[in-house]
Amino acid sequence: MKAPEQIETERLLLRQPQATDAEAILKVYAGDAAVTKYLGWPRHRSLEDTRAFLSWSDAEWARWPAGPYLIFSKNDGRLMGSTGLAFETDYRAMTGYVLAHSEWGKGYATEAATAIARLARELGVRRLYAICHPEHRASWRVLEKCGFQREGLLRGHSLLPNLSPGCPCDMFCYALVY
Repeated sequence: MKAPEQIETERLLLRQPQATDAEAILKVYAGDAAVTKYLGWPRHRSLEDTRAFLSWSDAEWARWPAGPYLIFSKNDGRLMGSTGLAFETDYRAMTGYVLAHSEWGKGYATEAATAIARLARELGVRRLYAICHPEHRASWRVLEKCGFQREGLLRGHSLLPNLSPGCPCDMFCYALVY
């Protein structure tokens, strides 16, 4: 079963990324140092970086039932960030989210993550998980609001290139098991 290219929530439109989104992605969130601080991918410094993400996104969508989604305001159509599913097997996927700084604290991450968790279940995912830095309280609070359970602290787990290049960070692991 393939996921829909577009998902609507009360306030958001989640849509599969397209090549024409490159400039907006770079400008709105992927090039912002504050926004990308705790992410597992390097801040985009050029359109080439963003185009590489879009190429990877296309490959994920071709290989798996779903991939990244961009987050737009249903009200005015503005790009706000991204979320999605990164499949590891047919039954296990990882999720995450990133929002433009101007969109923080408004409940959009919770709304988007809830929609993605629902989609994962519909696609037959049995284990949906997310990892986040212990200092990124806002992010792990979103996961808890969406029903994810903290499973523990993964010591020396992830490289966060925008926070501590070359030094693996401890990360919290949260999961939903269906």
